[in-house]
Amino acid sequence: MSTPTHLKENLRSHLLEIVRERDPYFATQGHFYVETYLRKTLSQWGTVEIHEFKVKARTHRNFQLNLPSRDGRDRSPILIGAHYDGVPNSPAADDNASGVAVLLELARYFHRHPAKRPVRLIAFDLEEYGLVGSEIYAKQLAAQQEKIHIMLSLEMLGFCSQERYSQRYPAPLEKFYPDRGNFLALVGNIPTIPAMLHLGHHVRQAGVPSQWLPAGWKGKSIRETRLSDHAPFWDLGYPAIMVTDTAYLRNPHYHQPTDTIDTLDLDFMAGICRGLQTGIDRL
Repeated sequence: MSTPTHLKENLRSHLLEIVRERDPYFATQGHFYVETYLRKTLSQWGTVEIHEFKVKARTHRNFQLNLPSRDGRDRSPILIGAHYDGVPNSPAADDNASGVAVLLELARYFHRHPAKRPVRLIAFDLEEYGLVGSEIYAKQLAAQQEKIHIMLSLEMLGFCSQERYSQRYPAPLEKFYPDRGNFLALVGNIPTIPAMLHLGHHVRQAGVPSQWLPAGWKGKSIRETRLSDHAPFWDLGYPAIMVTDTAYLRNPHYHQPTDTIDTLDLDFMAGICRGLQTGIDRL
């Protein structure tokens, strides 16, 4: 496992490449730059599959890296996804360069230290336009009747606050969860409850507080639980967890020009990454 210092340096290095305006329609140059960086970086650890899809006659891409299990057995994989597009007029550091940076470090780790199960890492496009890339991908899985062990959506992993009342919730969750925005949230459907408990334990072992929320089968009673790439998997009956810093319920820079690298907590990100490394290894 990387030392905390090396892991922070690696995460910062990724962020310096990814954090830029990269809306696929209004910042096409930045979007293409990040696509190129993803393809080049992931290709260090294996063959990158490029899944193309068209929206309004424009071609978009999801990038996939498949890493084998440590014993080579063909078990159902753990799918880990993060969206790489951003909203217009924002460098989108937390949303979602932070998730992509952790995705890349998980790829590095599981290339060097294969997990019990195969690990499939996917960078999704067009999340900001309605979860388009992940929905197309999930529907293709279902059409092929492909099984997965679990899907993890890495959605904003860099903002942390120790201030009281820095964390907000949809009612009535504020009665049950802490008011400091210093924890990692795991939001899953019913089949993922054991995995949420497992991953939360390993994240806390890495020094980051963790909370978990079972959101029913599809999370439709609380809209905020569906706002990432796990939702299409929920809708198709797959076990899936959103791994998040809770986005605008904590981060005042959400979808703003101020969502910059200097607002991120790299110690928080590195702790999450280390916890996920050990937790995913044993899922």
